[in-house]
Amino acid sequence: MTDFSNVTIGDLLKNTALRYPESEALVYHQDAVRHTYSELYARCRSVAKGFMALGIKRGDQVSVWTTNLPEWVYLQFGLSMIGAVFVTINTSYKSSELEYILRQSDSTALVIMEQYRDSNFYEIVRGVVPELESSSPGMLSSGKLPMLKSIVYIGERAETPGMLSFADVVALGLDISDRELYLRMNSLDVHDTINMQYTSGTTGFPKGVMLTHYNIVNNARMVGDVMGLTPEDRLLIQVPLFHCFGCVMSTLNSVYHGSTMVMIEYFKPLEALQQIDQERCTAINGVPTMFIAMLDHEDFDRYDMSSLRTGIMAGAPCPVKVMNQVRERMHCPEVVIAFGQTESSPVITMTRRDDPVELRVSTVGKLLPGIEGRIVDPETGNPLPPDTRGEIVTRSPCVMKGYYKMEEATRNVVDADGWLHTEDLGAMDENGYFKVTGRIKEMIIRGGENIYPREIEEFLHGHEKISDVYVIGVPDKKYGEQILAVVKLHDGQTACGDDLAAYCRKKIAHHKIPRYWEFVSEFPQTASGKVQKFKLVEQFAHRYST
Repeated sequence: MTDFSNVTIGDLLKNTALRYPESEALVYHQDAVRHTYSELYARCRSVAKGFMALGIKRGDQVSVWTTNLPEWVYLQFGLSMIGAVFVTINTSYKSSELEYILRQSDSTALVIMEQYRDSNFYEIVRGVVPELESSSPGMLSSGKLPMLKSIVYIGERAETPGMLSFADVVALGLDISDRELYLRMNSLDVHDTINMQYTSGTTGFPKGVMLTHYNIVNNARMVGDVMGLTPEDRLLIQVPLFHCFGCVMSTLNSVYHGSTMVMIEYFKPLEALQQIDQERCTAINGVPTMFIAMLDHEDFDRYDMSSLRTGIMAGAPCPVKVMNQVRERMHCPEVVIAFGQTESSPVITMTRRDDPVELRVSTVGKLLPGIEGRIVDPETGNPLPPDTRGEIVTRSPCVMKGYYKMEEATRNVVDADGWLHTEDLGAMDENGYFKVTGRIKEMIIRGGENIYPREIEEFLHGHEKISDVYVIGVPDKKYGEQILAVVKLHDGQTACGDDLAAYCRKKIAHHKIPRYWEFVSEFPQTASGKVQKFKLVEQFAHRYST
């Protein structure tokens, strides 16, 4: 039986700061930030006191809408010390999505930055909450968002009517004693909801996944154990903190293992290469599109990757070709694959650093210790034998409490026996290694044949001209659906659909060869770099629906 850690997130940081007070905890070169663990703990305590003084109580929801800033890390640990539920907001969201999350989550406070790319968060918030202009900071009264009382601004504006600056909140905390914070921290329970992340909403309104201290601390512990993280490691954090990949598999993972967080505001391939070189990073986390962008960067060979040892590729299916390039060209021999979803905190399976190469490039590994998982028939729920394709389900102490205020939606994915139904299709071999073959809702049915896009994508990744490819189904009157491959070629390469169809012939079954081909220079992505297949369907399906 696996021993699970009974520690809150705040106490986790405290314990690490006591063990490694002078070890480097957080590096953020854009603001010249270099904190030791003792300094980071002090910063987070000051933020915790500030939000206590603002009136945030245990169980209150606080939404945060920023990129990867040092303040994000202070908030993750500071809010956890006072039992506030950290609600993460995707930086690609716009006004309607912001309003929905603030209302659905019952958030009492919102923390924002000035802007990200083409979205000015400050102006968006003023549009959503017009009452700010006439409100006193911390005393907001919004008709559309009655629970929202405070908005906190991180940035350089001299005046922010109706808002408090981040520094203002920290200053408020000077009136809170160490004893008051101690009593609050000691009143918390490891099974309290502490983090709420909203699903992408590609199949309806976003749902708030309720995760506890116990859920995510233990998942972070297991992930880092598999990576072999130690206080000597330096993890490049380039994935967004608003996803579990960032705030569980990266920040919490680092703090649990006493490692250094080398953080960049948002993914830029050149900056990632520079930071690995300059900071001598030993570990790197990312989705496949990030690794592809780094490997394809024209200046890749100018930077020294030799310090790298381990890392995680996850968040989307990982092409074999890319995995091998990360191992060889990026000198990252112990890179592993992780698979899971937000509802499971998030990791369910991982490959191991000492797995044979063929397993590390062809599977998503074995279950983490203490995690149950199996393959079931999607229709009946009955367990299936080894090497049989079905739905991946999981049960463990890492499974979410549920979706916030959505009991029916929760029952639809977590059955009466506690099994979380992932809607991912896959198979498990007799040695317990899982393969993911696609999503139930992505499966293409062409003339009665079940076709799994992942299988075709993996095959096409072997073509030397193809940088990346995604396979989708488009409507067809005769067959119900036909296969469309959306292809991105390597820079300077040319190809046409006939060329690629010829490549497929005699190598894969005829019914798996894409009927249509589209060529693009980029794919629609979430802020975390996941390709949004549903947008590809929206973009191209109408061309073939007549």
